[in-house]
Amino acid sequence: MDLTELLKKAVAMGGSDVFIIPGACVEVKVENTMLPISEERLLPRDTELIIQSMYSLARRDYECLERGGDDDFSFAIQDVSRFRCNAYKQRGTVAAICRIVNFELPDPAQLHIPDQVMRLAELRSGMVLVTGPAGSGKSTTLACIVDRINSTRNAHIVTVEDPIEYLHRHKQSLVSQREVPNDAATFSRALRAALRQAPDVIMLGEMRDQDTITTAITAAETGHLLLSSLHTIGAAKTIDRIVDSFPAEQQTQIRIQLAAVLKAVVSQRLVPTLDGKRVVVFEVMTVTTAIQNLIRDGRTHQIDNVIYGGADKNMISMDSELLRLVYEKRITRDTALLYAANAETLAKRI
Repeated sequence: MDLTELLKKAVAMGGSDVFIIPGACVEVKVENTMLPISEERLLPRDTELIIQSMYSLARRDYECLERGGDDDFSFAIQDVSRFRCNAYKQRGTVAAICRIVNFELPDPAQLHIPDQVMRLAELRSGMVLVTGPAGSGKSTTLACIVDRINSTRNAHIVTVEDPIEYLHRHKQSLVSQREVPNDAATFSRALRAALRQAPDVIMLGEMRDQDTITTAITAAETGHLLLSSLHTIGAAKTIDRIVDSFPAEQQTQIRIQLAAVLKAVVSQRLVPTLDGKRVVVFEVMTVTTAIQNLIRDGRTHQIDNVIYGGADKNMISMDSELLRLVYEKRITRDTALLYAANAETLAKRI
């Protein structure tokens, strides 16, 4: 099976992910539906040959998969698209999932990214986190914020990703993009190096471990704007996740540092709509003096009350957005309750 032809077909169908797994046809996810794009089921040797073709396009050593059992990488096909892939071993065979990433950066307006999110590009220092489950569009939101900075400021932007998804051209800013492990061995090493590269903005694809989180907080403390993502849902859980990654004796100090440097937490989820598509729903928490005190004192469970209170126009609650979509008849009541942070309260509001 020709890899390029399969991927061209997936892109033409408007797919988001391509699944190459032995024993099944090659399938593409279009909205919430899995559709076959190959006529025959894949044999183990078929998947191996297709994945080896991917490694060839990525100019990456296939041994990375053989040694580690799984591997992240990206590649592009001219006039088609970019692809972010995870290849892995399963039941003695190999398989891969490829996310389709457009060459051009998306328009924030078309993605319905709120102004409260895009205005975060105006920040000059501190930490901004974009959170949500895998596949919810965190990388796209970060790329849109980086592009807004690139288009409006004279700055040096350093991105550290695994793998690189969106390619940023030099506009008003200079953009250095580093990929782990091709350009740097680890996230933490690349982040420490970035501090010596005269950056104004650092975009870290993901905060994966304690060492990276520590360096990221240091970067934000020293006057840089640090953008990153976490696989968490909601501002309160994001803060708890960061604090809990440290030993108990260090957690008080981390809360104090986090309260000082954190500027905003954006949480997002993809929610199915009545017309069979999906819409991104956002929660935005901007760090006010009240929230700084809650973080510092370890009272993160009270943060949701501040967001839902609606006193700050820069904040958006997930449940209010779900309620709006129900009123606009874009999602069902049951869908709203399924994704709600507080389903009981939202049910009463509906």
